[in-house]
This record gives sequence, C-alpha cells and structure tokens, in this order.
Amino acid sequence: MEEHRAQRRLESLCRHLLQQSSDSLPVLRQVPLIGGKLELSESGEGDGEAVIIGGMVLDIHAVPSTPLILGTTSPGKVYYFSGGVARNVAECMANLSARPFLISALGHDMAGNLLLDRWKSAALPIDGIRRHEDIRTAVVCNTLDLNGEVAAGVASVQDIETFVSAEWIQQFRKQIHSSPVLMVDANLSPLALEASCLLAAEYKVPVWFEPVSLTKSKRVVSVVKYVTYTSPNEDELIAMANELSPGSRIHLTHVEKSIKDLPLESVFEILKPAIWVLLEKGLKVVVLTLGRNGVLICSRGGPNFMTTFSKNSQRFSSRRRLFNAVASSCPLRMYVDPGKSSEDSSHLFALHLPALPATVKKLTGAGDCLVGGTLSSISAGLDLVQAISVGIAVARATVESEENVPPTFNPQELADDARSVYSAATVLFRGPMR
Repeated sequence: MEEHRAQRRLESLCRHLLQQSSDSLPVLRQVPLIGGKLELSESGEGDGEAVIIGGMVLDIHAVPSTPLILGTTSPGKVYYFSGGVARNVAECMANLSARPFLISALGHDMAGNLLLDRWKSAALPIDGIRRHEDIRTAVVCNTLDLNGEVAAGVASVQDIETFVSAEWIQQFRKQIHSSPVLMVDANLSPLALEASCLLAAEYKVPVWFEPVSLTKSKRVVSVVKYVTYTSPNEDELIAMANELSPGSRIHLTHVEKSIKDLPLESVFEILKPAIWVLLEKGLKVVVLTLGRNGVLICSRGGPNFMTTFSKNSQRFSSRRRLFNAVASSCPLRMYVDPGKSSEDSSHLFALHLPALPATVKKLTGAGDCLVGGTLSSISAGLDLVQAISVGIAVARATVESEENVPPTFNPQELADDARSVYSAATVLFRGPMR
C-alpha cells in the first residue's frame, strides 16, 4: 500500500513538471512512470545508455618539483594516465555505475593496447572502439606547473579526426536512438560532428558539445543549431562566440588572468555578450565553467528547462542509491518567483552554482569529470540543476585525486556535496538583452 502511495506521488510530480516544461526545448521529454518503473515515452527500448563520441588518449604528465626553467630540464616525476576528453567522461560515468557506449579509435600500438586493456577491465562495451593498423593512437604530453595547471603541452591526436569518421559513427544509429544524451567532443572532424548531431536530431536526443580546447571549440559552428548543451571555460566561450559571429567580434580575444580575480558579477558582465551570441545562434544551454567561481547555467528566457528530463533517462537499480540521495536532498524547484516565470526569448537567464572547497592535487580531468557526473545524473533521471550539482561534487573529488578519473566515488559524499552546491544556487541575472 505504501509503495502504491509513493508511486502516485511520483506520478503527480511528473504531471506537475510536464505542465511547467518549456515548448522551446523539444529535445527534452517527460519520462512517464509505468508499473513503478521509468519507461520510454516513444520507444520500446528501455535500456538506452549515454553515447560518448571522441578521443581516447594516452596522457603523459611531467610534474616538476621546482619552478620550470625554459631551455633546460627540471627535476620532477613523469606519470602516464588513460585520458582523452570522451574517454575521461565515459570512465567517470562508468565509475558512477553508468554503462556509457563509447565511440572512438585506437591503434595496434603500445598506447592503444594500454588504453583498450584499461577499458576492458571495466567490463564496458568495446564495439564502438575502432581498431586499425594504420591508426596512431592519440598521445598528449603535458608539462604542469607547481600549481598543477598545464604550462605547455604537445598533442598528437590527428588520427581521431581521420578514423572516428562519419561512416564509422553511423553504424551506431541504434545506440544513439535509445540514448538519453549524446556527448561529442571537438576532437572530431566537422563532418563527424555533423553526422553525430544529425543522428541525434533524427531521434530527438539532446546533444552535449564538449569544446576540448580554445582552437577546437570553434568547430561548434557547423553544428550549433543541433546542440542542447555546451560546457566551455571563459577562453573557449569567447573563441566560440567570435567564430559564430565574425561580423561583430567580441572585443576580448582571450580572458586575461586578472579578470578571474574579479567578483563573479563583474566576470559575468564581461562574458555576457559572448554567452548571448551562442544562445542566439541556436544553442539551448551554456554551462559556463569558471574554476573557483563555480558554474553558470545560462539560457534564453527562463528556467523551465531545469525541471525537464531527457526522454530516454532511466533510474537503473545500479544508480538508485545516488539518485535517491540527491533527489531527496535536492528537491525539484523553480529558481524564480511564480510571478516572473514567463519565458521571453529576448531575455537571458543565468543561474550560479558555486564551486566546493578542495585540497587540490592536480586540475587535469576535473572539467571532464564535471561533465561525466552531470551526464550520468541526467541519464539516471535527475534534472539539469541537480545533475550539475552532482557534476561539481564529482569535480571536487577529481582534483583531490592523483588520477585523471578517480577509480571510486562515495555516493553519500557526492550527494552531501551536491546538496551544498544546490542549496547555494542563486539567480545571477534575468533580464532583456535587446
């Protein structure tokens, strides 16, 4: 009897959220409750997992023990990690009990064998990983400074563009069809990006574009109208905006280090024109990562998108502990007064989620794990603000780890940290841009 009452309460909540959901985001659908379980609203396939497309990379980190001196070697240590934006995101999701489907490419070389063995050890599907003797496995060598940030690096990743091709991706139409969300990283060629996004659009699957780097972030141009979410930092945001609007370039070619020390409100005022360019060009949500200043979630109109769900999301039993802990401590709610809930496309809405204090060991991998935590949570049925709160909690655990991706996470600690972030969320801006 108690179980039936709980189910009725959940069904009532879903009906309430459906009434509030925005028509401006057709890629997101309610997930109805049938027989106490979440089922797809338009498909008989209920086993969809997130699809992640992009690079698998061997990361080499050179960590000095004294300040770097150009022109000579410095004492320190050299580490090898499994890396690549797409691979990191997918492994993070796997360590949160998801089973993402990764589409990538590896060679029959030492780096490729190492990366594939690591992937197989997690018992994750390898069908989407292309192997070929002509592929040179991607390798990135970074030299870090004493603060753990990248001082310089060399990336050999060109074969990702060549071999993770449009033709290869199109073989996995079924996986994309049933996916709650598709993530593409900008290591892909423009043709591969477009093929991926067209498949997602065909099945109304939301797309997350991960910019990867300042240079590669500009590849958003060919797919911007298909992208639901993107997660740039300040420099990537400006590069994307300038590429999307070449006739009226943002008068800031890169973010000076000094503005990162400014108050959040001042940083937002500087970056607001670039955010608006992305949204005007068709992107639905900008998830702007600001390091110690946290994250800004920005959209046109209002916050209704925050309480919608991906149409293929599933609360699998393996993720129920984290889902229940977060859902119970971070109740769904709107972030404006009821009297101000109109959705005006000429208005910009920006919600701020703070960063968490951390004892930093290194920063590489933190952004990827923020995305991995967010996508895993979206796939499990959490709304966008809940999901990004989890992502920030996962990022904190990552910077306190020696690995690009921590091998384990404590669900209760993540839920507690997510609650701290979620409860501190504030509306930074809501107003007209014209």
